[in-house]
Amino acid sequence: MNISQLETLLTISKTMSFRKAGELLNLTQPAVSAQIKSLEDEFKTVLIDRNQPVTLTDHGQVFLEHAEQILSIVEELKQKLSDLHSTPQGHIVLGTTSSIAIQILPRVLSYFQNQFPLIKTSIHSMSSSQVMASVENGSVDIGISYLFEKNPNVHSSVLYYDTFELVVPPAHPMSSLTHTTVDKLKDIPMIMLAPDTLGRRFVDQIFRKYNIQPNIVMEVSSSEEMKRMVEINLGAAVVSKLSIANELRLGTLKMIKVNELEISHPVGVVYKSGRYLNTAMRQFLSDLKGMPEHHFISSE
Repeated sequence: MNISQLETLLTISKTMSFRKAGELLNLTQPAVSAQIKSLEDEFKTVLIDRNQPVTLTDHGQVFLEHAEQILSIVEELKQKLSDLHSTPQGHIVLGTTSSIAIQILPRVLSYFQNQFPLIKTSIHSMSSSQVMASVENGSVDIGISYLFEKNPNVHSSVLYYDTFELVVPPAHPMSSLTHTTVDKLKDIPMIMLAPDTLGRRFVDQIFRKYNIQPNIVMEVSSSEEMKRMVEINLGAAVVSKLSIANELRLGTLKMIKVNELEISHPVGVVYKSGRYLNTAMRQFLSDLKGMPEHHFISSE
């Protein structure tokens, strides 16, 4: 058994085709078939059902799980050896919320990539709860999200603090207010995040605390969607203060402070406890933690 055979099996599992796998691996179809046949002979089992579309057998699925682990270890070894060189380089997969991706990351990444052009980044946008889960299961390297909940499997550091504010369109009956109380929200149409998001859990917690049943007219998956729905006068919403700087400047949203919502929430960087940090990740974490808070919360 060799690494090339494992990579071939993994590629076939993704493409469900010997031909497509060969194209991706720059191998002929007979060479792909020979590699898989060699594995099957060595382990005395059938790994692939060759009917169309090609699929893994039950034995193949079990084999693939271990193959992925072996390839991951090999990749980590390559990275450790590469890290013996002094120039930070590599690839970082970032997971964060859509609002942070739009408001915060452009400033952070423009500085970082100017300093370290050999480090490449990919950004996956998701809810805060998904950021934590993705960091824990290893599908993203580093997350930036609200730190509402402690997780013993994730290391976190606070970067800055944010609050949640009520926003309404300029034509809303409440738009002339600068302050209100949570009991005034019980009858107005509200646009909310999905129930499994951390922002929604916070708002629900406040409503329960004051025994308020909100009039929810719509649920969406991100703060950016909420803002767009509010702008076209479909309801009011509670969103991150830092996410609305542009809309407040343009006058498309009006912010109303709600006394009971005035709680500062930490936003931080997270990564899986105990995982190997390559030079790219170490450099990114070091720079991120060293940035002053105003670099994140500036409205410019």
